[in-house]
Amino acid sequence: MHEMSLIAGLFEILEEKAREHKARSVTAVRLRVGTLSGAVPELLETAFDMYKKGTLAEKAALVTIAVPVKVRCRACGSEFEVDDYVFHCQFCGAADLEILSGTDLLVESIELETEDETPA
Repeated sequence: MHEMSLIAGLFEILEEKAREHKARSVTAVRLRVGTLSGAVPELLETAFDMYKKGTLAEKAALVTIAVPVKVRCRACGSEFEVDDYVFHCQFCGAADLEILSGTDLLVESIELETEDETPA
């Protein structure tokens, strides 16, 4: 399960950001997960829950946001989402498509609790 190594990398980022902002804990993390990223959102969530035990993100929630595959046809310039994995332009039939989104795996946001905040 390569999701565990992805989450290990995420925790390096979380620890760095927590140090940078002098935070005592991470309360939430939002990840954008592209359909073609090779990562399975449910497995990322499971790996996050396993990895967070005993860390500064122990009580954090991981929210994954699915990013669909969006393409641009190089022949006619049309942009559209691909949901059936048929990579032909739905307008002109060309197969020369540029992927605009859907391969990403991106940390969208990290919520931190800093030392001068009182827990809610």
